[in-house]
Amino acid sequence: MNAIEMLEGQHMAVVRLFEELEEARGDEKQALFDELADSLAMHAMIEERHFYPALAGADTDDLLERSRDEHLHMKRALAELLTLDAENERFDAKLAVLREIVEQHVGEERDEVFPEAERLFDEEELEALAQEMLASMADLMQGEPRYEVPAELEHGPERP
Repeated sequence: MNAIEMLEGQHMAVVRLFEELEEARGDEKQALFDELADSLAMHAMIEERHFYPALAGADTDDLLERSRDEHLHMKRALAELLTLDAENERFDAKLAVLREIVEQHVGEERDEVFPEAERLFDEEELEALAQEMLASMADLMQGEPRYEVPAELEHGPERP
């Protein structure tokens, strides 16, 4: 599996979690949200630590800055949701905002960022990048990455 395939797989998993959350109630809803929040936090972290720095260059700086800004909007929405119980009356509206942010970001990555990565890297390089990201994911998933989001908002995301 290469880096793009891995990230696309994560995108699809997140979309499924959003769909499952629409129907869930009570403890199941909270558990699904926790899974979604961890997935989104981990995904953003590995992109910011590995994928975006690998793509950094004069002709990609604007594109990557836009992607980092989208991550920031997502993290703000996520941090706000982390302060609410899934049964809170405002939770669903805020979750819908988060979903909109994520879906827009996924579309831009698919249409702009991933084609740029395919242009810049061969299959072997994309597979090596996936291995780096998988190693980071293993470390991140030892804990609960969602709880790192508020601290990142205070200190800012990692930049190359």
